[in-house]
Amino acid sequence: MKKGTLTAIVVAAVVVILFFWVKNSYNSLVKADEQVSAAWAQVENVYQRRADLIPNLVATVKGYAEHESATLESVVAARAKATQMSVTDLDAASIEEYQAAQGELSQALGRLLMITENYPDLKANQNFRDLQAQLEGTENRIATERMKFNEASRTYNTMVRTFPKNIIASMFNFDAKGYFQAVEGAETAPEVQF
Repeated sequence: MKKGTLTAIVVAAVVVILFFWVKNSYNSLVKADEQVSAAWAQVENVYQRRADLIPNLVATVKGYAEHESATLESVVAARAKATQMSVTDLDAASIEEYQAAQGELSQALGRLLMITENYPDLKANQNFRDLQAQLEGTENRIATERMKFNEASRTYNTMVRTFPKNIIASMFNFDAKGYFQAVEGAETAPEVQF
């Protein structure tokens, strides 16, 4: 075999190997990116479920606690703000902003549930108890889906940052995704007084 032919075969083999490596790396990055997007969609889904429960909860409480209108209005306003929030880039800043809006809604709901302690008839109402149980279940789902999102983001971010896939990631603009973080002050246990 001639030297030129051998060189051409070696170059062709290197090109083919390089092509398949790039293709496989790119496809695995796309797959991981889609898993992060799917996990985020599920996070939004459970937040939407919570937002859908709130009007029923507010209407039930409103019947018993007419003079608590400021609290009811704050829940409705926080819900409106949280449902208007949309995240297109899954970077840390966007997720933090989304989490802040959801946190305001959580605080408003907490105030709403606290005022119900003053209304024993409301606490005994089956609709209210059902809604409260659904809301508690939804909060657990939110925590689970945020954890799954963080796991998908960690897997993706590891792929984007490790060599040699980081070369392909930078060539095709695969950027790291953000994580859900604990809200400030979460490390301090709430004070309970009786």
